[in-house]
Amino acid sequence: MSFGKRLLEARKKKGISQEEMASHLGTKGPAIGRYERDEMKPSIDAATKMAKVLGVSLDWLVGITDMELDAATLGRIQDINKLSLKDKELVFEFLDSFIANRKIKNVLQ
Repeated sequence: MSFGKRLLEARKKKGISQEEMASHLGTKGPAIGRYERDEMKPSIDAATKMAKVLGVSLDWLVGITDMELDAATLGRIQDINKLSLKDKELVFEFLDSFIANRKIKNVLQ
């Protein structure tokens, strides 16, 4: 999916108009329309602001990843990353066990 399509999708999901988005960026609504139609590409600073306003990761917005992380999930991942190596291993061990358990339950249902 293109940058413009992702921007449009995220903006609509957040319920923000082109004018509101533009005001966050210090520009006008037609510029947002050009971004959404892939007629223009924003600067990295503008794309970063867009990602923050929309509550999505910059990686998702620019198409580096298809995994759309909300701000709360991303914050948790950042908190985990700050843990000691031993604590990270414990968190991942728990997550791996939990995910494996859920997969088994889904298969059995």
